[in-house]
Amino acid sequence: MKEYINMQLKVMEPEHVLVDREADKIIAEGTNGSFCLKPRHVDFVSSLKTGILMYESGGEEYYIAVDEGILVKIGERVLVSVLNGIMGSDLSKLEQAVRQRFEKTEAMNKAAGIAQKSMEADLLLHFLELEET
Repeated sequence: MKEYINMQLKVMEPEHVLVDREADKIIAEGTNGSFCLKPRHVDFVSSLKTGILMYESGGEEYYIAVDEGILVKIGERVLVSVLNGIMGSDLSKLEQAVRQRFEKTEAMNKAAGIAQKSMEADLLLHFLELEET
């Protein structure tokens, strides 16, 4: 029987890797509830909901605010794929970083909505012009 000393955690966003390091323990929120993984845990797959993924490495705790994603544990490897993630070692600072990103994303979405409405209005004007000819 193979004995695992620790796990290799790799957390990925669509465009880059957030974390690739050894972990002694991982706690995450799945769609069916929270769970904890340790090195000898059976292989495991879970969809993740928006929340906090915590991992422990070398006696230190680290946090990643994650948007929905998926976690797969195979042997000592734990692969996590998320839409968005923000890393932090302090929960209060992580909360502030999440709020800032949320506000920035909301402002970008608002600007995109305004641009879309402007294009729709221009298109409507062009249709009206075509009807008149």
